[in-house]
Formats: sequence, C-alpha cells, structure tokens
Amino acid sequence: MKSKIILRDQVRAHLLDEMTYGKLEPGKTINLAALARKLDVSVTPIREALTQLQQSMLIKAIPNRGFIIAELNYSEAKDLYELVADLEVLALENSVFEASSIQALKQTQIKFKNAKDTLSRIHAKLEFHNILTQHYKNALAHQILTDLKTRIIFYERAFMSDDSIYAKSDNQHDGIISAIEDDNVPTAALVLKMNWMLILDYIQKQLRFI
Repeated sequence: MKSKIILRDQVRAHLLDEMTYGKLEPGKTINLAALARKLDVSVTPIREALTQLQQSMLIKAIPNRGFIIAELNYSEAKDLYELVADLEVLALENSVFEASSIQALKQTQIKFKNAKDTLSRIHAKLEFHNILTQHYKNALAHQILTDLKTRIIFYERAFMSDDSIYAKSDNQHDGIISAIEDDNVPTAALVLKMNWMLILDYIQKQLRFI
C-alpha cells in the first residue's frame, strides 16, 4: 500500500510540475498510456493521481475523452482570484513578519522586476506571495492556496504577456513591503487585495473576447 501511495504522489508531483512550467495546455487530453510509459509505472497510480487533481479542480474527467486540462473561463477566473485574495489577506492578518522575511520579500521583488519573460515573472510573483503567507499556521489553507495558484498559472500564462500590467503590480508589491515595514497590516492587506483584483480585472477583460 505504501509503495502505491508513493507512486501516486510522484505522478501527481510530475503532473503539477508539467502544469507549473507550461507543458500542459488547457483543453489538452492526458494520455494515460503514454504517461505510464514515460514514468515507467502502471496506469493505476496515474488514475489515482488524476482523480486527486480532479478533486482539486485542476483537471476534468470528460466521458469518452478521459482526463483533460479544463478550458479557461470568465466565472472560474473570478472565483479563483477572489478566493486567493481573501485567503492571502486572512493569512497576512494572522502573520508576524521579522526582518528576515521582509528582506526575503525585497529580494524576490528584485527577481520579479528583473524577470525576462512571462513565465519567470509569474513564478517570481507567486514566490513573493508565498513568502507573504508562509507564516500563517494553517496547513489546510496553504494546500488550498497551492492548488488554486497552480490553476491560476494557466490564466496568467495565457493573458499576462503585457509588461504594463506588471509595472502596476510591481508598484503594489512595493506598497505591500512598505506597509509591512511600517507595521501597518490593514494597509498591506488592502494593497494585497487590490493586487489580485488588478490582475483579475485585466484577465476578465480579455476573456470577454474569447
């Protein structure tokens, strides 16, 4: 039983990496047999891993098609970004930031500003937000955020290639850091919420035309 669980978790981790780094696209069917050959495992742990990802709403099971990466849509974007914003604000309001954490935010912000491509920017941005919430002592919230942000990557890869929107987000990151340095949690929380809503608004405007 233990080996089956390990295999399932390894398959799940592989699929999450594929999603995170843009190797799986919305609408793409996941070929179980090909994946089994690639990972040198049976189909059983693959089905188990896919079922877990389906429960996390990262993929869909479609009759006669199997498991697919769900297409992007307006209402899901709204649900995703609003929930992530609310959970991160809750985490921020229940966190204590030491000097080392503030320094880590500043270093990640430099990485965000210097990113050369869309995927690098996305990962730097998510790293920034992970540092913001890492001191929140709620393991379930962290797991939910991880799953939600994995799905968010699909939206940001598809719609966040415009440097101008990142410039606005960049300014908000600086505002969050400044507020935390001033021990002004309400302002940091407000700017954090605005940051996610800025990106949601930008993505929803583009989703209206597809």
